[in-house]
Amino acid sequence: MDPHSSAQDVHRCDLCETAIVHSYCDFCHVNLCKPCIGDHISDGYDKHKIVPFQERRSTLIYPKCETHSQKNCKFQCKDCNNIFVCSSCMASEQHGRHKFVEVTEVFKTKKDDIKKDKQEFENHISPTYEEISHDLENQLANLDGGYEKLTTTISKQGKQWHREIDAIINKMKTEISEIKVKHRDILQKHLDEIKQIQSLIKETLQTIRKIEKSTEVSSTIEYSSKIREFSKLPPKVSLPTFIPKPIDREKLCSLFGQITPLSTATEENVLSLNQPNTSVRELLDEPKLVATIQTGHENLRSVTCLNDGNIWTSGETKDIKCFNIKGSLLQTIKAKSRYWPNDIAVDINMDLLYADGTTRTVNKEKNGQTEVLIRLQGWVPGNLCVTSTGDLLVTMYSDDGTQSKVVRYSGSTEKQTIQFDDKGKPLYSGNHNTKYITENRNHDICVADFKAGAVAVVNQDGKLRWRYTGHPSVTKNKPFKPYGITTDSQSHILTADWYNHCIHILDQNGQFLCYIDNCDLKDPFGLCVDNNDNLFVCEYKKGNVKKIKYLKYR
Repeated sequence: MDPHSSAQDVHRCDLCETAIVHSYCDFCHVNLCKPCIGDHISDGYDKHKIVPFQERRSTLIYPKCETHSQKNCKFQCKDCNNIFVCSSCMASEQHGRHKFVEVTEVFKTKKDDIKKDKQEFENHISPTYEEISHDLENQLANLDGGYEKLTTTISKQGKQWHREIDAIINKMKTEISEIKVKHRDILQKHLDEIKQIQSLIKETLQTIRKIEKSTEVSSTIEYSSKIREFSKLPPKVSLPTFIPKPIDREKLCSLFGQITPLSTATEENVLSLNQPNTSVRELLDEPKLVATIQTGHENLRSVTCLNDGNIWTSGETKDIKCFNIKGSLLQTIKAKSRYWPNDIAVDINMDLLYADGTTRTVNKEKNGQTEVLIRLQGWVPGNLCVTSTGDLLVTMYSDDGTQSKVVRYSGSTEKQTIQFDDKGKPLYSGNHNTKYITENRNHDICVADFKAGAVAVVNQDGKLRWRYTGHPSVTKNKPFKPYGITTDSQSHILTADWYNHCIHILDQNGQFLCYIDNCDLKDPFGLCVDNNDNLFVCEYKKGNVKKIKYLKYR
């Protein structure tokens, strides 16, 4: 076998080109056999570094100095846009009194970032796109079946209406066929885009792996992360539905029913960075206290999470404070209120919202300006929830304190009112007490009604699904009085039990799962969950926010 033409041959010495390699000069970057080592270092140059071949490339390859060709650049000048400099450059007038940083420090930091990026791609981004790809393929495969069910439902309704509505049926079937074509095109387009992005991800991973193994300083430091580029997921498309209506021959066209339009979210569906795939996550046997943030609030009431890991908090003062997870105060906004904000939330653009009971308004803070988003008459806004579609849910009570309701807004426009059950009875207690609200992943609307001692859950149409009034327990023997409420990626519902100093975790059907009562909680009030399913709990009297991990990673 020709040692120079065979791809399967072992490594050979770069000097004699015949002997099997034994060592490596980590300065000159040449392979050496034993006999050739002496010849290589015989030039008397003191920079040679001979290492075993298996330990090659352990020495960094520094860039050559453009000004002093015999020297390597082991520093960067911070005052000159981080250009590479050698020791002679540092001593020159050009860089007098400049600040320098060792290349090895920058190199190590960048290597750590590259390693994190590789893990993010391998453990999160790539699997997420793979899951989306499979889901889109399944949607395409089951598309005909789904639309056949719609057609069957419409046909069944049509038979009840007899010949008078045949024309309407045919018209709607045609509409469904047109929507189906559009739906298929959108799904296929999304699938094609995902396939293309998957290919780019593979290429990016190959490049990252190559840079990770490389000791080339320039290419490593010049590496630019593409994590955020691949974190924007395609919008979701949902199957239309047919909504039948009662027969009324005078209004056949309007009352026969309607087909909801093909729904595709307009806002970006952003992949949460550093978040594991959360399709299935189990509860921890023992929740863990991760951090305690001292807010300085008097009677801390509300906390809401931002996408970057920071939190907004409010209590019984006019100050609304923003903290990072280390507990550092980042920003303070003074609510334009006579007393304090009833509640806070952030909208889909991460702008701060707060409910002002004294002016009966819901306000938005943006770029240092306060905008009145909603102004009520005869009702006082209580608590707020921004839904997955960007709508705003507001709990409110009447001026005389006898009635309570939930109202859905799109911007400043009222879209839905939820107040009574099918029998005309009030869904919520009529009083001024706090009623925190949240939306679950299945679009259920969950309200923690302190006065009623219950969590009331309705579907997105406002129909009562179930009530939860506590769980029998020997140790939790005080009345169940819920304050804060929130939901997570698993559609769990978490609510704060004020008197029993714990958190109840329920499934989406109202079944009790467990308590969080081991983190020394005291007077739990407002709650929120971030994108990584970390729970943040307000301790009312202490003024602390506790960050708690209660779910396992898959």
